[in-house]
Amino acid sequence: MRIAMWSGPRNLSTAMMYSFAARGDCAVVDEPFYAAYLERTGIAHPMREEVLATQTTDTDAVVRSLLGPHEGTHFYQKHMTQHMVDGIPRDWMRDVAHVFLIRHPARVVASFSAKYDATTLEDIGFIQQGALYAGLRDIGQRPVVVDASDIRADPAAVLQRLCAAIGIDWTERMLRWPAGGHAADGIWGAHWYGAVRRSTGFAAAEGPLPVLSGAQAELAEAALPSYRTLEAAKI
Repeated sequence: MRIAMWSGPRNLSTAMMYSFAARGDCAVVDEPFYAAYLERTGIAHPMREEVLATQTTDTDAVVRSLLGPHEGTHFYQKHMTQHMVDGIPRDWMRDVAHVFLIRHPARVVASFSAKYDATTLEDIGFIQQGALYAGLRDIGQRPVVVDASDIRADPAAVLQRLCAAIGIDWTERMLRWPAGGHAADGIWGAHWYGAVRRSTGFAAAEGPLPVLSGAQAELAEAALPSYRTLEAAKI
């Protein structure tokens, strides 16, 4: 099975990639459209030049890799919703199973802003996530929605429900992985993946929502309707 996991940044997405990789029957790929997104938008993300130097911007080649042969029984594809700008192909999406990984925007804004100063609504992917979800449902797909906070509160129970929802076997191996990152990590992991690379499992349950003010509070508020729509569909 090919599994496309869709989220915005700072959303437990790398830990989920490590979790699926730890199964032992699952190949993984890390944000395969990132370089194409950077090339098309011109956005000045941290390590932009390194990303462009180490990942293809040929979207047809990316699609071939997503639909072509892979090691293992399953193929977990970690995707960022904000990467799907105009010009990024979407026809391949009919041929994979889709999961949407959500997280409250206040948590995302607080975490992302700590790593990247010029944060905008487009950067954090909520609007794009809602549009992708609606578009997939319109073509007959039934994407699964899972909340990062639920996973951290009870990883075993929520991952069991997730596996059942997408039709694969659950294994306790998904709860632990070796520290130090994964061979599939994109080069950008040097900037973004510090904490998760030190981890060997999911972090503890999250505490109260962060208190935001000013532009950060406005940004989280603008993203909230998209989050609430998907939250209503979560497993």
